[in-house]
Amino acid sequence: MRFRLTTLLVFTILYAVPAVAAAQEFVPDTVTTSKARVTEIVSQDVKIVPGTDVETVYQTIKAEVLDGEEKGKNITIENDYLELREGQIFYVSHTTSSLDGTDYYAVSEVDRLPALFVLLVLFIAVVLFFGGKQGARGLLALFGGFFLIAFLLLPGVLQGYSPILISVAVSSLIVCLGSYVTHGFNKTTTTAVLGMVITIVLTGLLAYVSIVFTQLSGFNTDETVYLNFNTRGSIDFAGLLLGGIIIGTLGVLYDAAIGQAVSVEELARAGEHLSRREVYRRALRIGREHIGALVNTLAIAYVGASLPLLLLFYGFGSDSVALALNREVFATELVRTLVGSIGLVLTVPITTAT
Repeated sequence: MRFRLTTLLVFTILYAVPAVAAAQEFVPDTVTTSKARVTEIVSQDVKIVPGTDVETVYQTIKAEVLDGEEKGKNITIENDYLELREGQIFYVSHTTSSLDGTDYYAVSEVDRLPALFVLLVLFIAVVLFFGGKQGARGLLALFGGFFLIAFLLLPGVLQGYSPILISVAVSSLIVCLGSYVTHGFNKTTTTAVLGMVITIVLTGLLAYVSIVFTQLSGFNTDETVYLNFNTRGSIDFAGLLLGGIIIGTLGVLYDAAIGQAVSVEELARAGEHLSRREVYRRALRIGREHIGALVNTLAIAYVGASLPLLLLFYGFGSDSVALALNREVFATELVRTLVGSIGLVLTVPITTAT
């Protein structure tokens, strides 16, 4: 009897373990995305979102797939995401269940690329028309900066290199490229570049100290959480936050440094009898006025980017002001604004002295 029970138990374990493992194996659904065109609005009405008192538009639409393996296929979609109109082109998400092979279609996004292309062309036309040759140089510097970010900064971070070092290096390259392409190789441009590079290094050090003392983790948005899972935790998100602070301040640093370098040059030319100390004092007076405008611009820009979050906490948050400011999502924006503003202020005396 013992032998029989033991044999039964062994066979049970041998057959049960693979079965459990197979049952626990996760097979993801197949998801593809294609372009489609709305051919007919079958029905449209306003319904209440389940579990809430919010109204939204529900549509039943017929659409024709425009590309991919299902090109030419006519499909029917229950749409409660974006209100579409007949003839509109959008992206449709096709999900095939791994369990029973059921197909499910959903509206993913509207096709915004034509509108974005028109805006881009308008931007380039305005810059070239009013900026002339200088505007063309500015566009070249802008696209060069995006190139460095896309093909040097982003791949470097994803490959595991320090976000701090890469951000400082790429920022310095962007500064050099943008300055010399736009303003040419001369003493004034070199002065501005040196001032900006020194300020970038100091701002990076200040940002590092600020992140350490405020104990920011860098996980203040949904995309950082998704990115952490996709990269299996290989990225230093505190360092990535620091890099974002540095990159985000480049525009205003560039503006302040070039302005100060040109101010010093013009003052020195117009007043050759002035001592270096007097030129520095007068140029700093110009820089103070510039600082007031730029700091306000930087702070308001960050507020504008965080406006939905501010509205959410202002109208519906139950936290006290102190607790709300202490939350990482707010503390991160405060650190970003304050560090960027300090770096901006330091640009003026550093560039003027240089």
